Amino acid sequence: MLTDLPMTIEHAKPAAPAAKSTAPLIEVRGMKKYFPIKKGVFQRHVGDVKAVDDVSFEIGRKETLSLVGESGCGKTTTGRTLLRLIEPTCGTAIYRPKVDREVDLFDISTSEMRRYRRDLQIIFQDPYSSLNPRITVGNIVGEALKVHKLCDPAYLDDRVAELLVKVGLWADARNRFPHEFSGGQRQRVGIARALALGPKFIVCDEAVSALDVSIQAQVINLLKDLQSEFDLSYLFIAHDMSVVKYISDRIAVMYLGRIVEIGTSKQIFGNPRHPYTQALLSSVPSPDPTRKKKHIPLTGDVPSPINPPQGCHFHDRCPVAVARCKVEYPAHIPVESGHTAACHLLEV
Repeated sequence: MLTDLPMTIEHAKPAAPAAKSTAPLIEVRGMKKYFPIKKGVFQRHVGDVKAVDDVSFEIGRKETLSLVGESGCGKTTTGRTLLRLIEPTCGTAIYRPKVDREVDLFDISTSEMRRYRRDLQIIFQDPYSSLNPRITVGNIVGEALKVHKLCDPAYLDDRVAELLVKVGLWADARNRFPHEFSGGQRQRVGIARALALGPKFIVCDEAVSALDVSIQAQVINLLKDLQSEFDLSYLFIAHDMSVVKYISDRIAVMYLGRIVEIGTSKQIFGNPRHPYTQALLSSVPSPDPTRKKKHIPLTGDVPSPINPPQGCHFHDRCPVAVARCKVEYPAHIPVESGHTAACHLLEV
C-alpha cells in the first residue's frame, strides 16, 4: 500500500517525464566492485567484500534514476565507482557525450578520464565534511574553473557569484567560509560546485538526507529546476522513499550489492513486485494516523557482503521464499514495459 509524503515535502514539485532519446546517456553493464580482504604478515588475499555485485542500469538524457535500499547495500559505492572515484573491479560504463559518440569510462586511463570530469560531477551527502573549512566558498566553487581553465581569471569572481545566486545564495557569500553557513546553505554550495563545469550528469549521493525536512523540499525543487534549465541527468541515491517518489523518473531498488527491481516511479510505488521492495515501501510511515496499512516485517539482519547467501541473497529474510530461492539466483523477469524484478515467484 502506498504511503503519503510528510506534509512539508508535499510542496516539492513532481518529477517531469523523462526526455526520450535514441540512446541512454549512461549505460552500465555488469559493474562489480570487490574490496579485497587480506590477512597475515604477507597480506594473503583471503576473501572479498562484494559491495557491488553485477549491477546493470541505464540513465537517459534529462532523466533521474533513483537508487534506493537499506544502509550498506552498495548505493554510494555504485555512484562513486561509476565516476571512478573508486576503481571498478570489472564491468562497463558507456558514456555518450553526444548521440553519435560513446566511451567506456572503465576502459580509459586516468589522464583520459580527466577529459570527462567536466561532464560527470557529484554532490556529496555530508555538507559539512565535503567542503574545505580553510578556504572561502569562492575558492571552493571556483577551483574547478581554474583547474580546467574554463574562465578568464579576471571574470572568475563574477562567474562564482553567478553560480551562487543560481543555487539560491547571494553573491557576497563567496567571501565567507563554510562554517558561516547552515547545513542547507552548505549543500547549496556543494550544488554550485558541481554545477560550475557545466556537467551533463550528476550523482546526488544522499544529497538531502542530512537536511531538515522543510529544507529538503527546497533543495529538491532546486535540483529539478537546474535539471530543466541545464538538461541534466541524475543518479539520485537515497533511502527516503518519500523524497524518491517526487524526484524520480525511474527507480532501482538495491539489496546486498545487487539491483532486485527497476521500473518507473509509478510502477514501483503502484505495483511493487519484489518482496524486498514491498517490505521497503510498507516501512515508510504515514502522516495520517487514521490510515491503515499492512506492514511487512523482515526477520533477521542483512547478511554480510563478505559471504552473501547462496541463491537469492534475500531468501533468508523473505516471507514468501521457496526452496528454489536458496540455490538459484533469479534472473530479472519482465513485469511490464520497463519494469523488471529478480524473483522466482514471478515466473509462475
